[in-house]
Amino acid sequence: MNQLTQLYAYVKSLADADDLINSVRKLPFDDIDLDKEIVYPLVNVKIINGSFTNGSTINFNIQIGCFDIRDINKELRTDNYWDQDNEVDNHNTCIAVLNRIWLKMYIDLANNNITASENPTFEIGSFERSKLLDGVILSFDVEVPNTSISLCP
Repeated sequence: MNQLTQLYAYVKSLADADDLINSVRKLPFDDIDLDKEIVYPLVNVKIINGSFTNGSTINFNIQIGCFDIRDINKELRTDNYWDQDNEVDNHNTCIAVLNRIWLKMYIDLANNNITASENPTFEIGSFERSKLLDGVILSFDVEVPNTSISLCP
């Protein structure tokens, strides 16, 4: 009965295996810029909520975010469209990382009798608090077997 732990460990292993990622955490998304020990790019994993179904499965809503620090060029602005920073590069990198993680998960989950949502969504954003981070958050649902509890007496 450790489906939650297994999901966290599995997603962490995928993020750790990505050459572009330096840190993997499971922090509240509002706190990702507060940890001074994070070396970016970062993958952050949160299992947001879940539900019990008919007793044979458990549903989980998972969010995986990828973030990097924006590098702003302080020289005289010559391009008002790109703003002389790496915001778009950061978003492209984050989308690529999450796409690799998702594709690997989608295949692995199906092979382990776990159902995942067919078309996960992602949100592109910039987060301005103590650090200026650009990132993408992927959201999807999984339905895992509940094999440790028997409803039969």
